[in-house]
Amino acid sequence: MPPLPIALLQSSGRPGDVAHNLRLLDEAAGRAASAGARLLVTPELFLTGYAVGSALPRLAETADGPSAGRVAATAAHHGVAVALGYPERDGRALYNAVSLTGPDGTRLAGYRKTHLYGEFETAAFTPGDRAVVQAELDGTRLGLLVCYDVEFPETVRAHALAGTELLLVPTALMRPYEIVPRTLLPARAWENQLHIAYANRTGPEGEFDFAGLSCLAAPDGTVPARAGRGEELLFAEADPETLRRSRAANPYLRDRRPELYGPLAARG
Repeated sequence: MPPLPIALLQSSGRPGDVAHNLRLLDEAAGRAASAGARLLVTPELFLTGYAVGSALPRLAETADGPSAGRVAATAAHHGVAVALGYPERDGRALYNAVSLTGPDGTRLAGYRKTHLYGEFETAAFTPGDRAVVQAELDGTRLGLLVCYDVEFPETVRAHALAGTELLLVPTALMRPYEIVPRTLLPARAWENQLHIAYANRTGPEGEFDFAGLSCLAAPDGTVPARAGRGEELLFAEADPETLRRSRAANPYLRDRRPELYGPLAARG
């Protein structure tokens, strides 16, 4: 199976302006498709912006809302799958979510962030209750997490045990936590033997200053692609041959002994 070409959009868009951000998404999808990418990953809450304050409930949409239709049209027009971070409304609850739309415009999966970060997120959102959400694209098993989720070893290990090969992580990582993309992500990819595509916001936004440094971390511990701190469309490939060789050489999943530490991992 050939490598899966992907594009990571590092951008904060225009907070509070959904129409503008949808235009940016369409432009990025066109550039990604022209470069041969089959998948475009956006940052956390890209649709609306992260620091939108009291406007968040008004900007949030249902999973099948009007923006979902625009995203489906963009994906189908350019023939590229789209992982979009957005605030999802479900009844009275709001979720920090990511939707995955296929290159034909069909909805493949949706995930709600399970580990909320800081006072803003815990006040604004309800945590999701599904640890592992997956979909298939061009023979590759994709998994979905959002930002802080990937910083918990249990979440990534759950994906590894479920067979995820490429983990998509829309992100809003602030400074000064650059240790996450620089150190933690390569370690997560190595210890769990999968690829991790991490698409971050960038620059100042309200009280936050986003770190950029979007990347693809590979199962052999390398980082084949890394963005800087500014706006960027980053291209990379998730290579199944790298994954196969690395899993054969580094059999962490096979050599686990969960009977020794399984109960300990569940303690509060």
